Amino acid sequence: MGAGFTVGRLAGAAGVPTSTVRYYERTGLLRRPPRSLANYRLYDEDDVYRVRFIRAAQATGFTLDDVAELLRPSPCRKVQGRIQKRLEEVSVRMRELRQVQRVLKAALATCQEHEPTGRCCVIDTLSASARNTHR
Repeated sequence: MGAGFTVGRLAGAAGVPTSTVRYYERTGLLRRPPRSLANYRLYDEDDVYRVRFIRAAQATGFTLDDVAELLRPSPCRKVQGRIQKRLEEVSVRMRELRQVQRVLKAALATCQEHEPTGRCCVIDTLSASARNTHR
């Protein structure tokens, strides 16, 4: 096959389904490459790198709109602003998850404590916890 990746080879190299590559093309996150004589779209190493970047950015919680902005040539300050915003969102989510962890630990302890009685008090514990967090 010469230089270039077909959509299937690009998808495999980037670790995504071919439908993802096609979606990124439709949304403008990935360029539409030239076609071969056999009418296959041929991608290059830069496209593999770009798809991997998109996936990595999504894995850290950036939206596709964020990714599109990050892919544009931008001053470092603008990129830093996006990253800072995402860090703030992660911090809020971590606080929320720590609260969920505390509630689940308390529910488990209560359940284990009341196991010998044959009546599980988890629903009572979770209800009480929900009342306390909404005050």
